[in-house]
Amino acid sequence: MSLIDWQSYRCTDFYDELLAAPGRPRPAARELCDILAGFSPQDLAERKAAAEIAIQTMGITFTVYSEGSMIDRAWPFDIVPRIIPADEWRRTEAGLKQRVEALNLFIDDLYHDQRIIKDKVVPAEVLAQSVNFRPQCRGIDPPHHVWAHICGSDLVRDGDGTLYVLEDNLRVPSGVSYMLENRNVTKRVLPEVFATGRILPVDDYCAQLYDMLASLSPRPHDEPQVVVLTPGIYNSAYYEHAYLAQQMGVELVQGSDLVVDDDDIVYMRTIEGLTRVDVIYRRIDDLFLDPEVFNPDSTLGVAGLMRAWRSGKVALANAPGAGVADDKVVYAFVPKIIKYYLDQEPILPNVPSYLCMFDEDRRYVLEHLDELVVKPANESGGYGMLIGPRATPSQRAEFAERIKADPRNYMAQPTLDLSTAPTLCDGGTEARHVDLRPFILSGTDIQVTTGGLTRVALVKDSLVVNSSQGGGSKDTWIVETDGE
Repeated sequence: MSLIDWQSYRCTDFYDELLAAPGRPRPAARELCDILAGFSPQDLAERKAAAEIAIQTMGITFTVYSEGSMIDRAWPFDIVPRIIPADEWRRTEAGLKQRVEALNLFIDDLYHDQRIIKDKVVPAEVLAQSVNFRPQCRGIDPPHHVWAHICGSDLVRDGDGTLYVLEDNLRVPSGVSYMLENRNVTKRVLPEVFATGRILPVDDYCAQLYDMLASLSPRPHDEPQVVVLTPGIYNSAYYEHAYLAQQMGVELVQGSDLVVDDDDIVYMRTIEGLTRVDVIYRRIDDLFLDPEVFNPDSTLGVAGLMRAWRSGKVALANAPGAGVADDKVVYAFVPKIIKYYLDQEPILPNVPSYLCMFDEDRRYVLEHLDELVVKPANESGGYGMLIGPRATPSQRAEFAERIKADPRNYMAQPTLDLSTAPTLCDGGTEARHVDLRPFILSGTDIQVTTGGLTRVALVKDSLVVNSSQGGGSKDTWIVETDGE
């Protein structure tokens, strides 16, 4: 591995998170860039190897589904962090809180009076054709009227430096454990940078998560019994389920560990008998939660769980039905949703979007498929989308037919010039595209992680940051600069 030379680092094609120009670090990144530039090739190689050993020792893995098999892989990690100045982050944090507050009001409205539909702010057909609207949730009042207790919103920065919200994940968002472990690994390999105290901490997340979950308990005066409900060891996010349960000091359970009695109370089977459960942080999709209500063949969930939730005997986070707002078509209406419920202008902008359910938008998308990114409304993990400029004519033609057959299910956005960050590669330091997933907790109040999970496209020129498709990650530093 060669010595880092910031003068030769190519950062002029896109907005770079660390350098404003070759040899010119941004103010918040100066100290880091100076330290890295002082490392010898051997120093860099040793620290990179130390990170890889730490990841193996700590057992930080993720699961990839490939050709019918499941492969556990070590978490792909780059030791050069992504840096965001604290003053910019404070505005971003305010924008995320505003967004999640409005989305929770929107979800609650949809399961009650549907005022936003009656007032024609969101078209009725958006709700009518939503695959994640759960009629079984109508009329339910979850604690604090919050449905999406844990949200992961993906942020991207365009070429002019504007930070956009790309999508909101309100069903069972994952990745926060990797954010926390990225920090642990980085502290091991770059301890000297943390001595200044300018990097804001992230290690209070699990305590905040526990306090938020505990606040949902139907027995507020007793010590709540909180559990994490996992589909099991074969789930791609199982590492995270086990990590969060361990960090919070709560039980990690599967559906077979729980039972709902005739009193509509959820109990956990233990060697000492049945123990009442108050709050379930569920990492199982809605349709597998309760075979009495949803998929009758599900063995992952708990029969009677919806009965218990509806009667207020147990709290579920995230609430069933929250995914109605986890829809890329609903996403396009979030600025109007914020204005409708909060009477405020959005602090964070959406990426301009075209909804194929509208004739004029659909015509534009079909005529400009070679310029746009087209996404299905409810896929996750980067699956099922078309990156028009990089697709073949036959792929674009196939996508055009999909859009015509089911226009409600597709939306399109311009291809953004995603920002880059320096990343260690075999030939030295090269720019790679990044995004950011902060996590927002909503209970009695709203809290945002300090930064979030920065995902990086490790493949040169790739825009795909998902770990399942060749992406990796970096530690994210929110840094106080002089004068703040």
